[in-house]
Amino acid sequence: MPSTLEIIHEAEALPVEERTLVVDSLLRTLNHPDPAIEKKWIEVAKRRMEELRSGQVKGIPADEVFARIQKRFAE
Repeated sequence: MPSTLEIIHEAEALPVEERTLVVDSLLRTLNHPDPAIEKKWIEVAKRRMEELRSGQVKGIPADEVFARIQKRFAE
């Protein structure tokens, strides 16, 4: 059986999408999601996506978001 460090090194070598799946799976073993809450978050995500696609709301570029965050914490 591989050591914990070996598992970590192997996981670090995975593509980002696969690392995300590994992290999500491990976190779910620590904090079991409540199906009712998960359902609500899915509804929120779908609604927000539709708002973006329909043009009802406008997204903010990531670089602008991060600049705002850096400015807020620099003050």
